[in-house]
Amino acid sequence: MEEAFLSRAEYIDKILCVYRRTPGTTGTIRRPDRLLAAQLHERGVPLRAVENALVLAAARRMIRPAGSPPLGTIRSLTYFLPVIEEVLSLNVSPDYFQHLRHKIERLAQAR
Repeated sequence: MEEAFLSRAEYIDKILCVYRRTPGTTGTIRRPDRLLAAQLHERGVPLRAVENALVLAAARRMIRPAGSPPLGTIRSLTYFLPVIEEVLSLNVSPDYFQHLRHKIERLAQAR
């Protein structure tokens, strides 16, 4: 399904599904998460930008120096807002985010 044809409800559901599956999150959706997803839809933030931001943030959290203290669990979609804004301003090939997706998958399987 192309992003241009997503209804508001479909957009919100897709964002929340990706958020729920993002490594480092609780996997729990709360009302503020749903409201933020609706706000992103109202702003016209592309679904792909949100997905890429979650991938970028997860990769940054997973690829850390050995011996670094463990990071806390992400409990809110709001955590990703600065990274969403960053991704919106980036001029990066989609291949980069695909590379990060594969790296996250490999790291998750290794753990």
